[in-house]
Amino acid sequence: MTVDVGNVQLDVIEPPAAIVAVVPPERVAPAHVRRALHNGVFLAAGTIAAAVGSTLLFEHSAVTASAQAAICSAAWLLGIFVVFRALRTVHVAVGRVGLALFSSLTGLLFAGAESFWINAAEPSRLETLVMALLVFSLIFGLEGAKARLAELRARVLVVGGGKATQDLLEVLAREPEQPFRVIGVVDETTFETMGGVQVLGQVSHLRDVLEDHTPDLVVVAAERGRPEIFAGLAEGAELGFRVVGLPEFYEHAFARVPIRGMTDAWFMSILHLYQRSYPRLVKRSFDLVVAGLGLLLTAPLFPLIALLARTDGGPIFYRQVRLGEHGQLFTILKFRSMRTDAEQFGAVWAEESDPRITALGRVLRRTRLDELPQLLNVVRGDMSIVGPRPERPEFLEMLEEAVPFWSRRHLLRPGITGWAQLRSGYAADSFETEEKLAHDLWYLRHQSLLVDLVICGRTLPALFLGSGR
Repeated sequence: MTVDVGNVQLDVIEPPAAIVAVVPPERVAPAHVRRALHNGVFLAAGTIAAAVGSTLLFEHSAVTASAQAAICSAAWLLGIFVVFRALRTVHVAVGRVGLALFSSLTGLLFAGAESFWINAAEPSRLETLVMALLVFSLIFGLEGAKARLAELRARVLVVGGGKATQDLLEVLAREPEQPFRVIGVVDETTFETMGGVQVLGQVSHLRDVLEDHTPDLVVVAAERGRPEIFAGLAEGAELGFRVVGLPEFYEHAFARVPIRGMTDAWFMSILHLYQRSYPRLVKRSFDLVVAGLGLLLTAPLFPLIALLARTDGGPIFYRQVRLGEHGQLFTILKFRSMRTDAEQFGAVWAEESDPRITALGRVLRRTRLDELPQLLNVVRGDMSIVGPRPERPEFLEMLEEAVPFWSRRHLLRPGITGWAQLRSGYAADSFETEEKLAHDLWYLRHQSLLVDLVICGRTLPALFLGSGR
């Protein structure tokens, strides 16, 4: 093909059709389908279908089957609603298995209560068990579809640029299974992409971006120009999206907070009028019950571990000063797992494969048996069952300088286990300590009896697998 450019003729060779780059269209499920999945419409319809199917399988009378299906559907839907409502802010901490299990057990409880009062439609035990398995499978499958199928993930639009947005995009890119997909960024930047994601326009065009790309969730990451952003979001409110701030999105999606992108205003949410309280009496009662049961069940191990610990001539228990609630000092108790000269040159952070650990100590740490004496700290009120790991006062000044808001973890009583211990390994430096703090502050905001039960439940397999710390 010849092209005339002024007085010059250029011969342009067209590339073969086979090598012409063709960008495949983005696979996107219809908005109403995607939102029905995330809003629970599919779950409700599936529960009703499961109730009808299980009833028809066991009931021969059409009248009895219809009554049973209606009652069964109502009971299970109510149970699922109660669980999803109670866990809506800690969904990611519970996980797919936990969410499906809680829903099945609660639905089972509600179905049993209804059948007790309505004997005419009482289901058989096998029928109830089948329904529980169907509900478990349904919830587990739908939650998996949200995370695994890209076209069904909630479409996220990020408003605002800067390092906070870059960090968020990097975290989302590293998380292979999460129910969110960033479709673009709205910012004043002149770049076409940010963190591998397309910049769709400026804040002044926010209304048009919302209409053209139909996001399900808008994350406000901008620190400046918020009045203009909120005005644009209000103009497009009829499009059916949800709005969340950057710290709250981290909490909802990753069960942690973005330490570097936080301000003091975030801590005001802990004091908010509508913030759910966790009464100290309830938490203290939970601590005493769990510590008492733990001491009762593990009492036979104490003399055995003490005998083995004495074989190298050192003390049985290891006592160390730690920082407790409100920064008060207390003495923590542990079975000694290190050599007696482990800190002859001063305080040192413990490591995953610390050479100072004895042979017995390696076994004790792997099985967490070295921490059994801390149950006595719980009884004395120095610690809780669930909370942040108590840090040593020798590192206080350094951590306060290196990690923003580090001392705010002292708003909590330290614990034997905790969300940070489950999600992170040993903190051998300030960077890893910051990662643990991100999880500790999430627990600070979302702590409740239910969350404590979930953390304790997830701690049990961690004990056998040797994960977390």
